[in-house]
Amino acid sequence: MRFHVGFLRVLLTLTLTCAAPSAFPGPQKLLSSYKEAVAALEDVAPERRAEAIVWLTSHGRMADQALLLKRLRDEDEDVRGLAEQGLWRLWSRSGDAEVDRLLASGVERMQQARLKQAVAAFSEIIRRKPAFAEGWNKRATVYYLAGDFKRSLADCDEVVKRNPNHFGALSGYGQIYFQLEEYEKAIEYWRRALEVNPNMPGVEINIQGAEELLREKLRRSI
Repeated sequence: MRFHVGFLRVLLTLTLTCAAPSAFPGPQKLLSSYKEAVAALEDVAPERRAEAIVWLTSHGRMADQALLLKRLRDEDEDVRGLAEQGLWRLWSRSGDAEVDRLLASGVERMQQARLKQAVAAFSEIIRRKPAFAEGWNKRATVYYLAGDFKRSLADCDEVVKRNPNHFGALSGYGQIYFQLEEYEKAIEYWRRALEVNPNMPGVEINIQGAEELLREKLRRSI
């Protein structure tokens, strides 16, 4: 199968801006404590593991992301999907209500292609709470959409310093290097993203496309 570069760029942009969909189950009343939720993550019933993920997404902290990362390799597809959504939601909570409102505002501006205003919102988040990795990640996304790959890469660096398991930022590196036609680096970062989260078929497609373009580039250089 041959990959058209323009088609790949559409896929890349969609992958970079992806996040958890708005619909997500509410807190489960069957679980009443953190200890109970952690125990339920290892339950043989996938329904119980799903309930635990929802509870931890609603009540957990960044320190709990390792529990959700493990569920990205759950044998149940629905559990894996909830774990991915849960991680995005966990990453998007700063612990400061005003910062969270700024984040939501910045995302809305980004979706409306009001990129300067989105950068301003995310820059204010970074000024107020520099340890909050998602502020850097969202600004990296806006810079990418604006074609400012140097600044986008710099912000991706800040994300992974704070959250090395951020598969969104790792995928973002790949997307930037793809645009720069540095296909080997793009493939490297996409594979790193898949090591963290193997449930990203779009990234697998991107790797295949980049590998084909790399082979073509090598053939032309001979």
